[in-house]
Order: sequence, then C-alpha cells, then structure tokens
Amino acid sequence: MGHEISTNREFGMGIPRFDPWIDRCWLMGLFVAAVVLFGISLGNLPLRDWDEGIVAQVAREMARSPFGSENWIYPKELTGNPYFNKPPLVHWLIALLYSIGGVNEWTSRLPGAMLTACSVPLMYWIGRELFFQRSTAVFTALVYLTSLPVVRHGRLAMLDGAVLCFFLWLMACLLRSRRDLRWGLGVGIGFGLLCLTKGILAVLLGAIALIFLIWDTPRLVTSRYLWCGILLGVAPVALWYTAQWNQYHQTFVDAHFLNQSAKRVWETVGPNRGPIWYYLLELLKWVPWLVFLPAGFRLAWDNRTLSWAKLALLWSVIYLVAISVMKTKLPWYVLPIYPALSLVVGAQLGRMWEPLMAGISQSRAIAQARLWGALFLLLAVVAGVGSAYYTLIPDPQPDLQLVFLTLAFTLTVTAILIIRQDTQFIAVLLWGTYLTLLVLMMSNHWVWELSESYPVKPVAEMIRKATPRGQVIYTSYDFNRPSLNFYSDRAVIPASPQELQQHWNTDPHPYQLLKLSALASLPPQTQVWMAEDWVLVTRNPVTRFKPKTSAMMTQQKH
Repeated sequence: MGHEISTNREFGMGIPRFDPWIDRCWLMGLFVAAVVLFGISLGNLPLRDWDEGIVAQVAREMARSPFGSENWIYPKELTGNPYFNKPPLVHWLIALLYSIGGVNEWTSRLPGAMLTACSVPLMYWIGRELFFQRSTAVFTALVYLTSLPVVRHGRLAMLDGAVLCFFLWLMACLLRSRRDLRWGLGVGIGFGLLCLTKGILAVLLGAIALIFLIWDTPRLVTSRYLWCGILLGVAPVALWYTAQWNQYHQTFVDAHFLNQSAKRVWETVGPNRGPIWYYLLELLKWVPWLVFLPAGFRLAWDNRTLSWAKLALLWSVIYLVAISVMKTKLPWYVLPIYPALSLVVGAQLGRMWEPLMAGISQSRAIAQARLWGALFLLLAVVAGVGSAYYTLIPDPQPDLQLVFLTLAFTLTVTAILIIRQDTQFIAVLLWGTYLTLLVLMMSNHWVWELSESYPVKPVAEMIRKATPRGQVIYTSYDFNRPSLNFYSDRAVIPASPQELQQHWNTDPHPYQLLKLSALASLPPQTQVWMAEDWVLVTRNPVTRFKPKTSAMMTQQKH
C-alpha cells in the first residue's frame, strides 16, 4: 500500500487520469450537502443552556455597541462584568450577524453552523493529500459529514464547530506545504484563528500538528514560510491578549488561563465530572461508523509508516488521552477527535471499495462480512424498536418515528448487502445516514437537552414584560440558566431559601421566580405573573413576606 501517498500538485493529482475539475466538483458538492444538513431548521428550537446562552449574551452586548467600540475589545456579560471565559472571534461573528439580521436563534447559530459546514470540504482536501484513491477521500469526508455529534454540536451557537473548521484548515495547509512550502503561511493563520476561538485548546491541537510534522516531514520544521505564517497568525492574538492585560492585569490571567482553562485539568467545574473512560462511552454515539473502527485502527497500525496512518494514530491517541485525564468532562470536548476517526474509517471503507488494490483476501472479507452484517442487523432491530415505541406511546412522536424508521431501513439494507459481499452497502449506508440526520435536524428533537428543564421562552417573556430592564431576579431553581438570562434580558440568579427571604425583606423592589406551588403562601398584596409552572412575584413597599420553605422551595432538578 505504499502507493497510497499522493505526490501530486493539485490535491495529489499529478497522474493525468486525475482531473482537478472532478475534485473541485466534489468540494462544491460536499459543501452544498453540508450547508443543507447544518443549516436546515437551524432556528426552530430555543437556545440551550450554558454555552449557547452565554455566547449569545456576550454577542448581543457587543451588537448593542458601535462596531469597534470598547465592548468589542473587552467583551462584557449581561450583568456588565467582564467576560473572561473564551476569546471573542465567534462572538464577533455572531454580533455582526445580529446587527444585520436581528437577534434570534437563526442568527445566533448560523456562524458556527456555516464554519462547521466548511470543515467538510476541508476534510476531503485532507483526504486527497493523504490517500492515492479519490474514493477514500470521499468516504472520509462523508463519514465526517454524517457523524451525529459533529452535526448536532456544529449547528449550535458554540465555539466547537469553528474549532473543527480552523484546525482542519491548519492540517490541510500543513499537508499541502509538503509539496508547496508557501502553504505554510496558511498553517499559521489557522493556528491564530484557533487561538482567537478557544484559547488554550489551540496549544494542544497545535502540538498534535507539530508532532506529526516532526515524525512525517521533519524538513518542514525549518521552513521560513511556516514560521512566518505562525508569526502572522499569532500577531492579532498577541494584540488582543495584551489589551486584556493592560485593562485587567492579573485578574484576566487568573480568570482566563487558570480558572477557565488550566484548572479544568485537575478540578471539576460544577457537576461536569466522570470516570477516565467517559469519552469512550461518548464515542458509542458514533453510530453506525463505530462498527468499522476496530478494523480501521488495525489497518492504520499495519500501515503506520504511511502519512495518513501516522496522522490518524497521533491525532486520536494524543487528543483522547489529553481530554480523558482532565477532571472536567463535557460531551463536546471530544468533537476534535472525529476527523481523525473519520480518516481511519474512510481508509477502511476505501480498502473494501477497491479490494484488488488493497489485496484483501476473500476468506478474511467473508469473516468480516458476517460479523458486520450481524452487528448491523442488531442495530436495525434496536432502531425498529425505537420507531415502534414512539408510535405506540400515549403521546406519539411522528418525527421521531420517522427518524428511527429511516435508520432501521438503512441498517437493514446495509446488513443484507454486507452479507452478500456487495460493496454498494457503503453508498447505501452513507446516503441513508445522511437522510436520517436530515430528518432528525428537521424535527424538534435535535437539541434533546431542552427537555431536561422547563421551557425557557414563556418564562422569559413573562419576566421581560413584568420587570424593568436591568432588574435582578432571584429564583428558587437550583441552577443558573444562561438561556433564561438571554431571552429575558435580565439576570436571573439562583438563591437558597434563606437568601430569597433576605432579598424579599430587604430589597426595595424584589422580584422572585418561584415554583407554582409557592402561590398559596404569598400575602394578598403580592403581585403575581404566571407562566408554565412558574410564578414571578413582587411586593408592595409595605408588604413583608416570610416564605414557607416547604411550599416555596420545591426544587426541579436540571
């Protein structure tokens, strides 16, 4: 398989039978397919808590100020406090879109979704630089495109889709610079964009790229184009960080580098903890491509002298170990590993698609087909049970029924074709998985975390209508909800029963968001607004109210 390293001038196409126009068509086709999948029904669901709500708040505060003003350089939270969590590149993009299209879910999610869509043709570009066969590069990009975690989190108003896009750009330029040193400039630009998106994560991803470069093409380490590109890329990063230091001094360093980044390695942020194998369990969501992963890694190990195998093994192992040893565990931390896994699975699919070039034995192929066919039949049964469940429950869910039905049909046909040794199963599986994800994204269930708490928009609308802007509201709910703060444009702060009582009796104009069960214990003079299972209350200046803890503090778990 030594011929699998491309030595071409245009995506590895020095051989005349490789037409650059075909690759350009694939790039455009993949981009269109990605735009459809990442953009369809993008604004049909509210923003979810934490990252989406926080990013949208910061971007809106920027959009309220003139472009280039102080708020754009020194981001602020809704409360007016400095925002130290992450660098502001994605926030800038969202704020610019707010100023054009207004503040809503669609404009909040569009920048991240489109950047993630751009990462799909970049994945194809990387495949063309690494693999001799165009089909293998196509499979790599399509496996990446049809990865559920990538699609779901890439559509959200978060930073992770941008991280995927910028890192894949960095890797594509790095691979291309092996044939044209000038592409080293693009490596530095990609690194700078990563630094302006998620700060310290860029150091880990940059280290992975550097280790691969030293192992695969050490001569490039001394390339002046590479280091000039890095200097060019980090220049705006250095300017922004210098501005933060001049404004906030040690406070910024402690908050940004220590509390929000480094401490997550040895401390747990909130309830976000898990065992060291947490991300191995997260990878179980990578259906159906997980089935081919063991064989793909064996193939990569057998060909570890080749560039694609070096990159896939280094990338996946180093990144997985790095995030696994961290004490703080969050599902989207694992996203940057999926391009590496897509290389592994894409190589395995390409090997099956071109059996004569791969030299696979017929007996081994039959053994694998039986195993894979059984696994896909099992998955098809599970999907069929899911479709039946959402059909027969008292409150049927037709959209989820269709999602599972599409998946079950795809997996069944795939299993039959695998057992029959028909390599067309690859096309069926790719197309069926894409359709399944498309149906899911068109439904109201692709952000399933919204069902973990009360609907935020009716409660936020009640708060916005009943309270003056800038009003601080205390709530008996256990957790802070950034999405509620965003939609209400008010700071809603969780408080204990004792703190609620203190604020009620001491604040001149207290507002509290309480469970509906607290309504019976309110004095007659209390003003009340209701939405969902929550009431917003305030009192007249003469009223003193000592809430009954048992009735008032009924907690709803997040």
